[in-house]
Amino acid sequence: MQLFYTPDIDPSVKQYFLTEEESKHCTRVLRLEKGDQLQLIDGKGGLYQATILDPHPKRTLLNIASVTTGFNKRNHYLHIAIAPTKNIERIEWFLEKATEIGIDEISFVICQRSERKEVKVDRLNKIVTSAVKQSIKAYHPILNEAVSYSKLLAKSFSGQKFIAHCEKSDKTNLRNELAPGGNYLIMIGPEGDFTPAEIDDALHNDFKAITLGDSRLRTETAALEACFEVNFLNR
Repeated sequence: MQLFYTPDIDPSVKQYFLTEEESKHCTRVLRLEKGDQLQLIDGKGGLYQATILDPHPKRTLLNIASVTTGFNKRNHYLHIAIAPTKNIERIEWFLEKATEIGIDEISFVICQRSERKEVKVDRLNKIVTSAVKQSIKAYHPILNEAVSYSKLLAKSFSGQKFIAHCEKSDKTNLRNELAPGGNYLIMIGPEGDFTPAEIDDALHNDFKAITLGDSRLRTETAALEACFEVNFLNR
């Protein structure tokens, strides 16, 4: 069944018009017709079962048959802060796969050794939306604008905070520290890693240092490994 992302839909409505972009995709690309069934997601946990009443290429009218709230809601909240890579395609890959696995929020953090200082969030959001639809997720991850390392540390966060780094110092495995069913913020640094000063700043701001294994991982691979471990440990 075809799935459409409709973030402005109200759970109380009985009928709904697809946007012009989604209407065109519905009628001209997918060639759906009157009476065909489809699903909608609002990005906030709502999954809607709908039927096409009028397959118009600009304003396709739908009948909403039922709504499921909190669809496949996870028992935890995962926020990964990642230093954007020089090659933005690697970040795109991470966003797609992390969305499919399960993630709630992504922040881009500019560190001292960051190779990229700017990120175009609008374009990346489209990749996230596509992954949401592909994996039938009713929750759309939040994608934040890039901020400096110091600003990220200063933000309040209610939950466990971790920093993954490669320095030879005291670190623990995520599985030994993670409290199931909680809120987590995990920071992943640039290819050159966090500086010793950045690590110290994080530790003084209640972050715990973790290792993601013995292999030296690329930034996006490390972030995806953290995403997988959190979801696995919360099963």
